[in-house]
Amino acid sequence: MRLLHRLFAAASFSLLAVGATASFANPVLGVDYQALPQVQATDSGNKVEVLEFYWYNCPHCAAFEPQLAEWAKKKGDTIVFKRVPVYFRESFVPQQKLYYALEAMGKVDPVHRTIFDAIHSARIKLDKEDQIVDFVAKQGLDRKKFLDTFNSFGVQSKVTRARQIQDVYRIESVPTIIIDGRFMTSPAMVGSRMRGQSEQAQMAATLQVMDALIAKKK
Repeated sequence: MRLLHRLFAAASFSLLAVGATASFANPVLGVDYQALPQVQATDSGNKVEVLEFYWYNCPHCAAFEPQLAEWAKKKGDTIVFKRVPVYFRESFVPQQKLYYALEAMGKVDPVHRTIFDAIHSARIKLDKEDQIVDFVAKQGLDRKKFLDTFNSFGVQSKVTRARQIQDVYRIESVPTIIIDGRFMTSPAMVGSRMRGQSEQAQMAATLQVMDALIAKKK
C-alpha cells in the first residue's frame, strides 16, 4: 500500500508540474501580464520589440540575465531585444551611462554579464564614475576611449531617452518586460502564483509568458 501511495503521489506531482508549465503558455491577463492602456509605437518593423527594464544592482535582474540572454539569442529572428537601464534616483545615472557607453563601443556582449557578476558575486561597487572606469579598464577596454564615450553627448541623449521611455511605460520595479509596446510582464507578476517554487523556475515561467505574448502579434 505504501508503494502504491508513493507512486500515486509522484504521478500527481508530475501532472501538477506539467499543468503548471502548460498554464504559463496560456498566461492569465491581470495575473501573469497586463495589457497596457495605451499601445506605444515601436520601430522594430516586422519583428516584435522586447524591452527589458533593469538595474545592475538589482539581484533579481542579475538572476534573470543568463536565462533572458539565452532566450533573446534564440529569438533573434523574430524579436528586437533592447535593454533599458532604469532611473529611480540620481545615483542611477552612472550605471545608465555605463550601459550606453558599452553599447556605443560595441562591448555589451563581453562585459554586460561580467558587471552583474562583479556586483553580486565579487561584491564590487560600481556606482560611481571612477569605480566604473577602473572596472572597464580591467576588462580590457581603453580607459580614455571609454571615458570620452561615457561623457559624450550621444550617451547623454540615450540616458535622457531611457528616462522618457521609462515614464511612458510607468516602470516602478525591475526587471520588467514590455512586449510589442502592448503588454507588460515580469518575474514578480508571474511568480505571484508560484509561491514555494524557486526564483529560477519563476523566471523560466516568465519566458513562457513572453513567448505567448509574442505569439499574439501573429
